Amino acid sequence: MKKVLVLHGPNLNLLGSREPDVYGHQTLADIDNMLKAAAGKEGAELESLQSNHEGVLIDRLHQTLVDNTLGVLINPGGLTHSSVALRDAIAALKIPVVEVHLSNIHAREPFRQHSYIAPVAAGQVSGFGATSYLLALQGLLATLNKSNCS
Repeated sequence: MKKVLVLHGPNLNLLGSREPDVYGHQTLADIDNMLKAAAGKEGAELESLQSNHEGVLIDRLHQTLVDNTLGVLINPGGLTHSSVALRDAIAALKIPVVEVHLSNIHAREPFRQHSYIAPVAAGQVSGFGATSYLLALQGLLATLNKSNCS
Protein backbone atom coordinates (compact mmCIF):
# COMPACT_ATOMS: atom_id res chain seq x y z
CA MET A 1 0.00 0.00 0.00
CA LYS A 2 1.33 3.45 -0.93
CA LYS A 3 1.94 5.63 2.12
CA VAL A 4 1.31 9.34 1.57
CA LEU A 5 1.96 12.11 4.08
CA VAL A 6 -0.07 15.33 4.16
CA LEU A 7 1.48 18.24 6.04
CA HIS A 8 -0.52 21.34 6.90
CA GLY A 9 1.42 24.39 8.03
CA PRO A 10 0.73 27.31 10.34
CA ASN A 11 -2.81 28.58 10.88
CA LEU A 12 -4.44 25.84 8.81
CA ASN A 13 -5.96 24.51 12.04
CA LEU A 14 -8.22 27.59 11.79
CA LEU A 15 -9.76 26.61 8.46
CA GLY A 16 -13.50 27.10 8.34
CA SER A 17 -13.37 30.15 10.58
CA ARG A 18 -10.29 32.08 9.39
CA GLU A 19 -11.02 34.33 6.41
CA PRO A 20 -13.63 32.02 4.86
CA ASP A 21 -13.92 34.36 1.86
CA VAL A 22 -10.29 33.46 1.03
CA TYR A 23 -9.90 29.92 2.42
CA GLY A 24 -13.45 28.56 2.32
CA HIS A 25 -15.75 27.09 4.93
CA GLN A 26 -14.37 23.56 5.10
CA THR A 27 -12.43 22.67 8.22
CA LEU A 28 -9.08 20.93 8.27
CA ALA A 29 -10.86 17.78 9.49
CA ASP A 30 -13.19 17.99 6.47
CA ILE A 31 -10.21 18.18 4.13
CA ASP A 32 -8.35 15.33 5.85
CA ASN A 33 -11.45 13.11 5.74
CA MET A 34 -11.96 13.90 2.04
CA LEU A 35 -8.32 13.03 1.31
CA LYS A 36 -8.38 9.80 3.32
CA ALA A 37 -11.47 8.64 1.43
CA ALA A 38 -9.92 9.51 -1.95
CA ALA A 39 -6.59 7.88 -1.05
CA GLY A 40 -8.35 4.73 0.16
CA LYS A 41 -10.15 4.37 -3.17
CA GLU A 42 -6.74 4.42 -4.86
CA GLY A 43 -5.22 1.88 -2.47
CA ALA A 44 -3.13 4.44 -0.63
CA GLU A 45 -2.70 5.01 3.08
CA LEU A 46 -2.77 8.65 4.17
CA GLU A 47 -1.32 10.24 7.29
CA SER A 48 -1.88 13.91 8.04
CA LEU A 49 -0.22 16.32 10.43
CA GLN A 50 -0.83 20.00 11.11
CA SER A 51 1.62 22.14 13.02
CA ASN A 52 2.10 25.82 13.65
CA HIS A 53 5.79 25.08 14.26
CA GLU A 54 8.29 24.96 11.42
CA GLY A 55 10.58 22.52 13.21
CA VAL A 56 7.80 19.97 13.70
CA LEU A 57 7.12 20.00 9.94
CA ILE A 58 10.82 19.67 9.15
CA ASP A 59 11.26 16.81 11.63
CA ARG A 60 8.33 14.94 10.07
CA LEU A 61 9.77 15.45 6.59
CA HIS A 62 13.09 14.00 7.80
CA GLN A 63 11.23 10.99 9.17
CA THR A 64 10.04 10.12 5.64
CA LEU A 65 13.63 9.13 4.87
CA VAL A 66 13.19 6.03 7.05
CA ASP A 67 9.46 5.26 7.34
CA ASN A 68 8.44 4.07 3.85
CA THR A 69 6.51 7.23 2.98
CA LEU A 70 6.37 7.38 -0.82
CA GLY A 71 5.13 10.93 -1.35
CA VAL A 72 4.14 14.14 0.42
CA LEU A 73 1.45 16.77 -0.04
CA ILE A 74 2.33 19.97 1.77
CA ASN A 75 0.47 23.19 2.34
CA PRO A 76 3.20 25.20 4.05
CA GLY A 77 0.88 28.16 4.71
CA GLY A 78 2.86 31.33 5.34
CA LEU A 79 6.11 29.33 5.47
CA THR A 80 5.80 29.05 1.68
CA HIS A 81 7.05 32.60 1.37
CA SER A 82 9.61 32.68 4.16
CA SER A 83 11.17 29.33 5.03
CA VAL A 84 14.45 28.39 3.44
CA ALA A 85 14.81 25.69 6.11
CA LEU A 86 11.56 24.01 5.02
CA ARG A 87 12.67 24.27 1.38
CA ASP A 88 15.98 22.63 2.23
CA ALA A 89 14.25 19.79 4.10
CA ILE A 90 12.10 19.08 1.04
CA ALA A 91 15.11 19.25 -1.28
CA ALA A 92 16.82 16.56 0.84
CA LEU A 93 14.02 14.05 0.21
CA LYS A 94 14.17 11.36 -2.43
CA ILE A 95 10.38 11.21 -2.85
CA PRO A 96 7.98 13.50 -4.72
CA VAL A 97 6.47 16.43 -2.86
CA VAL A 98 3.48 18.39 -4.15
CA GLU A 99 2.86 21.91 -2.86
CA VAL A 100 -0.81 22.75 -2.38
CA HIS A 101 -2.67 25.97 -1.54
CA LEU A 102 -6.36 26.71 -1.13
CA SER A 103 -6.07 30.18 -2.65
CA ASN A 104 -4.24 31.23 -5.79
CA ILE A 105 -1.06 32.57 -4.21
CA HIS A 106 0.01 34.08 -7.54
CA ALA A 107 -3.04 36.37 -7.60
CA ARG A 108 -2.63 37.62 -4.03
CA GLU A 109 -0.40 40.17 -2.33
CA PRO A 110 3.09 40.44 -3.85
CA PHE A 111 4.77 38.89 -0.80
CA ARG A 112 2.59 35.77 -1.21
CA GLN A 113 3.46 35.29 -4.88
CA HIS A 114 6.92 33.85 -4.26
CA SER A 115 7.29 30.26 -3.13
CA TYR A 116 10.52 28.88 -1.71
CA ILE A 117 8.94 25.43 -2.02
CA ALA A 118 7.95 25.37 -5.71
CA PRO A 119 11.48 24.96 -7.12
CA VAL A 120 12.02 21.76 -5.13
CA ALA A 121 8.50 20.34 -5.49
CA ALA A 122 7.30 17.91 -8.14
CA GLY A 123 4.35 20.25 -8.72
CA GLN A 124 2.09 22.90 -7.26
CA VAL A 125 -1.71 23.12 -7.16
CA SER A 126 -3.39 26.30 -5.96
CA GLY A 127 -6.55 28.31 -6.25
CA PHE A 128 -9.27 25.65 -6.15
CA GLY A 129 -10.10 25.71 -2.45
CA ALA A 130 -10.27 22.29 -0.81
CA THR A 131 -10.35 20.73 -4.29
CA SER A 132 -6.70 21.80 -4.62
CA TYR A 133 -5.84 19.03 -2.17
CA LEU A 134 -7.71 16.40 -4.20
CA LEU A 135 -6.04 17.54 -7.42
CA ALA A 136 -2.65 17.46 -5.71
CA LEU A 137 -3.32 13.96 -4.40
CA GLN A 138 -4.32 12.78 -7.87
CA GLY A 139 -1.13 14.24 -9.31
CA LEU A 140 1.02 12.72 -6.60
CA LEU A 141 -0.55 9.26 -6.97
CA ALA A 142 -0.17 9.44 -10.77
CA THR A 143 3.51 10.31 -10.28
CA LEU A 144 3.95 7.39 -7.90
CA ASN A 145 2.16 5.00 -10.28
CA LYS A 146 4.31 6.17 -13.19
CA SER A 147 7.53 5.64 -11.23
CA ASN A 148 6.37 2.13 -10.24
CA CYS A 149 5.83 1.29 -13.91
CA SER A 150 9.30 2.47 -14.94
